[in-house]
Amino acid sequence: MSSSYDKFQKRRLISSYFSVVLSVFLVLFLLGMLGLFIINSKKLADDFKENIAMTVFFKNEANDTILKSFGTELKTAKFAKSFVYVTKESAAKQHTDIIGEDFVTFLGENPLQNSFDIHLKADYVERDSISKIESRLRKNAMISDIVYDKQLVNLVNDNIKKVSMWILIISGFLAVIAVLLINSSLRLSIHSNRFIIKTMQMVGATKAFIRKPFVMRSIRLGMIGSGLAIIALLAVLIYLDSNFPNLGILNDKLLIGLVLLSVFGIGILITWLSTYFATQRFLNLRTDDLY
Repeated sequence: MSSSYDKFQKRRLISSYFSVVLSVFLVLFLLGMLGLFIINSKKLADDFKENIAMTVFFKNEANDTILKSFGTELKTAKFAKSFVYVTKESAAKQHTDIIGEDFVTFLGENPLQNSFDIHLKADYVERDSISKIESRLRKNAMISDIVYDKQLVNLVNDNIKKVSMWILIISGFLAVIAVLLINSSLRLSIHSNRFIIKTMQMVGATKAFIRKPFVMRSIRLGMIGSGLAIIALLAVLIYLDSNFPNLGILNDKLLIGLVLLSVFGIGILITWLSTYFATQRFLNLRTDDLY
């Protein structure tokens, strides 16, 4: 009879431990995925911004010295990520390839102008910043026109702000759920030991002494759950990087490391706090209230 009861208690204890580890694993895996998504969504948004080109056209009077001087200025400009000098001959050839007809021969002259295609750094692809850059460049008397898709710039920035706001809301919501789920699992685990806690207290054990083994056990379970979540996150990263190498998901190793370290730290912190307050609750209960 005693042996059967012991086996039952052991199975219940193992089931309790498993539920805690599973809760920690699932919740932290979702939080980790969200963190990795935030990192890569910013990167994707920045890449998209930096693909928006600003084309600067020069007057026909601009000689090679002026064009070369402008190129040198762009090399030291803080706002320019990259630029390409396009001669009017190259531009004419590109147009001919697109329309399939040599319009230069038809017109008798090349009406196009020498230009620079400038790709700005992501931080400068903003409505105010790009307007200041445009005003600065127009001070050059040899520049005839500056062209870029203003509507696309505004649309991209507005949508990024909306998406960022929703990501923050979802992150906060998931964080609250994470704490509640892990806390509930640990409270159930502590609840099954409430009589042991009260017995130890009745024979004179201090609250710190009673609490310590429960806190240490929960921290170990939290570490196991966090470790499993980190392994699962790394597996997802490796899978995505091998199937979508163009995304460069593993390039930001520092940020990825910070996310994984945060997952591990959150697992330990939540299990420690939840166990501390759960044991404190039963330590403060009267014996009659245990039933």
